Amino acid sequence: MNVLRSSDEAKIPVPDRRSRRPVATFEIAYRQYLDETGVPVADLPAFARDPEVLLPIYRAMTLTRLFDARAVSMQRTGQLGTYPSSLGQEATTVGLASAMRPEDVLFPTYREHGALHWRGVTMEEMLLYWTGDERGLKWRGPVEDFPPAIPIATQTLHAAGAATAFKIRRQPRVAVAVLGDGATSKGDFYEAMNVAGIWELPVVFVINNNQWAISVPRGAQTAAATLAQKGIAGGLPCEQVDGNDVIAVHAAVSEAVERARNDGGAAVVEAITYRMSDHTTADDATRYRLEDEVSAMWKRDPLARLRAWIGDNGWWVKEDEEALVEDIRRRIEAARIALAAHSPQEPGELFDDLYAELPPSLRWQRAAMEDFRDD
Repeated sequence: MNVLRSSDEAKIPVPDRRSRRPVATFEIAYRQYLDETGVPVADLPAFARDPEVLLPIYRAMTLTRLFDARAVSMQRTGQLGTYPSSLGQEATTVGLASAMRPEDVLFPTYREHGALHWRGVTMEEMLLYWTGDERGLKWRGPVEDFPPAIPIATQTLHAAGAATAFKIRRQPRVAVAVLGDGATSKGDFYEAMNVAGIWELPVVFVINNNQWAISVPRGAQTAAATLAQKGIAGGLPCEQVDGNDVIAVHAAVSEAVERARNDGGAAVVEAITYRMSDHTTADDATRYRLEDEVSAMWKRDPLARLRAWIGDNGWWVKEDEEALVEDIRRRIEAARIALAAHSPQEPGELFDDLYAELPPSLRWQRAAMEDFRDD
């Protein structure tokens, strides 16, 4: 057996630095248009000077925040099951949805309430779903959008599959998958990006980087300088944006979506934001993060930032705000009343939307459940 002695180490060839050269270089750009006070820090895209574009976005962000607050209070009083708030992330979720066309398909996580509002899901349907009633997923709006993904990162593979179908059918449609920072550490995400890159699929992966994967901070679950750069391995264009600047989110996702629609392939957009709430109503974030950190993040409030911009342009005044809040609260209360009027879901309905035809393993389960109820 040959043993390498210390005296032999000098005989091991060492590559000459002159023989090495870069074969590829990469750069992750950061996009921001409005600072924390709503003042422009870069040349604005044309839509940012159009109240017909920005006011509906602001209304949807406000609806998202007020709906979240009411849903949390309903959960605390036993009217809903566990609920995940999107407090502080309204610019990301509304911004990405407003960049999509109706015929595109959304693959959301359980925190994209703003995107669902924008896409046409009613508040009654959303509340019904969070009671644990599957009928809440029979949306009257975007019927082909996928349901909220509770498992982490699985929706990225579903989005790649749908995008494959769009490409085979030559349909000018785009799949938009949303995932959290923790999901970027899952193998599902890497596999989805890999196939999206090699097949040049019309899919956009939007990373809602809210800094916390439940109780795990972003810095403890990946050593990557950015999460956007993880798409480089798949050959995808990647960009990081200020996720509390809805103009930046809308612009970046719009460009990625339209590039994908025109055979430009997939892309990754990382939106930097912050989860102001607990992970869900079953969580207590005070056990793992400091209140000073959360308080400091309120200075980056996405609603206050956009409100400052539309107010400075004379598009929004105090009376507009008061009327909007009153209208939203009235609509939320109407949805709560409609929810209370629903009869309990029949247990057998749990099987109805699983398959076009139930396999034998589930047919006997359903029959057994019906026999149990009859007894």
